[in-house]
Amino acid sequence: MKITLFILVFLVPVVLLSQEKYTRTLKLMGCHYEITVIAANEAEGNKFIDCAANEVTRIEHLISEWDSTTQISHVNFYAGIKPVKVDKEVFDLIVRSIKISELTDGAFDISWAGMNQIWKFDGSMKRLPTDKEVADAVVNVGYKNIVLDTENQTVYLKRKGMRLGFGGIGKGYGADKGAELLKSMGVKGGIMNASGDITAWGTQPDGKPWMIGITNPFNKEKVFSWFEYNGKAIGTSGNYENFVEFNGKRYTHIIDPRTGWPVQGISSVTLFGPNVELATALTKAIFVMGKDVGINLLKQFKGIDYVVVDEQGKIYESEHVKMNSYKP
Repeated sequence: MKITLFILVFLVPVVLLSQEKYTRTLKLMGCHYEITVIAANEAEGNKFIDCAANEVTRIEHLISEWDSTTQISHVNFYAGIKPVKVDKEVFDLIVRSIKISELTDGAFDISWAGMNQIWKFDGSMKRLPTDKEVADAVVNVGYKNIVLDTENQTVYLKRKGMRLGFGGIGKGYGADKGAELLKSMGVKGGIMNASGDITAWGTQPDGKPWMIGITNPFNKEKVFSWFEYNGKAIGTSGNYENFVEFNGKRYTHIIDPRTGWPVQGISSVTLFGPNVELATALTKAIFVMGKDVGINLLKQFKGIDYVVVDEQGKIYESEHVKMNSYKP
């Protein structure tokens, strides 16, 4: 589950071109999607929101590993048995995911879902997995064992027991596609907020920019900094939403796919980039790589800014980030 970013909207009695803001929160892709649109009236606003929600649902029905009817579930079912043909959209998403794995030396890996059998963050875990259980599960993780056939558009997982999961990138992709659809429909301003993975465009009805707040990782009911939305997509991850505790130690839901164990050292990562898909995927990688290695990687990307908070509460931000531009 992603950390929540707060959206601050100024309401004024006079709106631009008689348009208003309409917002709805829905449960999509297993998380809370908050969809905001600027529209002439409530009926139009509801129509736009419905279209965006339907687009996210369409994508979920392609890539969810929890729905046995999806193409990804079929890929997982036939792991170690045979290749499975998928739609080009799904194939291309896997290709992009593998490229991120290569860039991050496996810190991001969509085959991490093989660890779902031993790590559960829904309250059902009663004990830590043993070293052997983790070792047995992690052998089924590894993006290099995903075989893609471009000509036939098939996906094959080499090892029986491998599973693909898009929890680290799928919600961001859904936000991007929802926004793309709304823009094509002529929506002049809006926000797609997938539990903290955000893309926005245009302005508020009064012409003012959208305001984005970053959650305080040590008190998730509060915000420690606000930003004027500058056109970059936002990805967020935090260690305080989903975790388990055993013997006084916290184990976060962000797991190193290379070791099979939850990561330590960072409390939250917020990235500003060209699209939500990339930004949210890289937040996971930074957690896994650690502050120093992760930030060094981010410095090699053009157009990506960051705010990283370590477990001691120290904040690291890139030079272009203007924190506390607004304090509510």
